[in-house]
Amino acid sequence: MDFRRASLALCLSLILTASATPQQVASDPLALTLASKAYVVLTGSLVVTDATLTGTARRIAGSDDETGAVTLKAIATGASRMDLSLPSGLRSEVQNASAAPPAGAWSGSDGVSHSIAQHNLLTEPAWFFPTFAIARALSTGYVVTYVGHETWNSVAVEHITLYQQFSTSDAILQHLTQRDIYLDSSTLLPVAMTFNIHPDNDASLDIPVEIRFSDYRAVNGAQVPFHIQKYLNNGLILDLQFQSVAFNTGLSASTFSVQ
Repeated sequence: MDFRRASLALCLSLILTASATPQQVASDPLALTLASKAYVVLTGSLVVTDATLTGTARRIAGSDDETGAVTLKAIATGASRMDLSLPSGLRSEVQNASAAPPAGAWSGSDGVSHSIAQHNLLTEPAWFFPTFAIARALSTGYVVTYVGHETWNSVAVEHITLYQQFSTSDAILQHLTQRDIYLDSSTLLPVAMTFNIHPDNDASLDIPVEIRFSDYRAVNGAQVPFHIQKYLNNGLILDLQFQSVAFNTGLSASTFSVQ
């Protein structure tokens, strides 16, 4: 292991066991205003503590292209679970950022569990539920800034970015927790979120992930995107269409336990 990777590994070890400190950098007031308004639009008067989304999923991986059922679950404190039932078998992924240290694992059709590298557990676990992603921007320990008015896939958007502050101000760690959210300029509903993942053995190499949100529908007064697409390195890997959404069903911590 070279010096750069050794230093990065040490920094990761330190922050994943340390508590977030009061913000050393102030969030941008305009970005906070946009995030606050987006949160109100998303939730209405509903306080959401957990969400369960079920529907159909198309999974694309190389020459594999198959369609099946999907169930996604998330809690506001920062944990998620995805279960896919496909012709090739069952697949699952769990991310629990609320654990100390954060933990995650995935399994393929062979049922073998594989740990998710720690540096890939530092962005948004509930990537499929933008309400929780926006709530993170309003949480203590996060810095949110306004990037500007832009066009995203022919839609006028307001671009905000957020990252988590820890006891160290290391720019690498800031980068690992960064995510960008694009709000429709007219409705302030999130239309996209981007972040980076990295090879298990190289946290310095970025692999872009893009989540696209569409087909928003009202559920108990809240707005939920019923169509979500996930792109990895500019290629579509998941196309999700939901049939049902349930809130506040009392999901337990064991739902997000990592074996």
